[in-house]
Amino acid sequence: MTELFQADTYLIRKKVLKLFGESFHIYSDDSQTELLGFCQLKAFKLKEDIRIYSDEEMTTELLTIKAKSILDISAGYDVVDAQTGASLGGYKRKGLKSIIKDTYELYDQAGNTYAELSEDSGGLALIRRFVPLANILIPQVFHLRGGDGGGSVDYTQKMNPIVQRLVVKGAQSGGFDPRVVLAGGILLAAIEGHQN
Repeated sequence: MTELFQADTYLIRKKVLKLFGESFHIYSDDSQTELLGFCQLKAFKLKEDIRIYSDEEMTTELLTIKAKSILDISAGYDVVDAQTGASLGGYKRKGLKSIIKDTYELYDQAGNTYAELSEDSGGLALIRRFVPLANILIPQVFHLRGGDGGGSVDYTQKMNPIVQRLVVKGAQSGGFDPRVVLAGGILLAAIEGHQN
């Protein structure tokens, strides 16, 4: 498995001043010295089409994340290993529940739900949504937990007016496939980042 999926902690940092589409740099930690991967969101697509590469030159595609439909309150995102073409399952937004507190179900290749990725607190989520600049003072925190109580990965948004960053902890040690963990981080940075 590539070096990108060997790290236990990721820092996903949005590239600033990009004209079309969005892109993110993926580092092994907060020092931002070792670039492990690069993510490109294609511009002008009706459905999200997210690609994760081994480097900024996009020489080797590692993961693909594609939205299942165009506009849907319960949007689903399939995650595919670009090297093998194998489905890794994906994420499905819990539409009505996400109005209060952002929540995604993690499903396997057969479509069975086995984990949940959700925001830390409904009360804090409401404050972040309705109090100006609260998302800077109270960063979004998400937890990926297995349906059986097993597994634990934490995602913390670090927002500021200039640069959006997301820290992922437990990618290796959390009990989930690190490719799926990283895909969740990219979805949070790209999708939830638009809302803040």
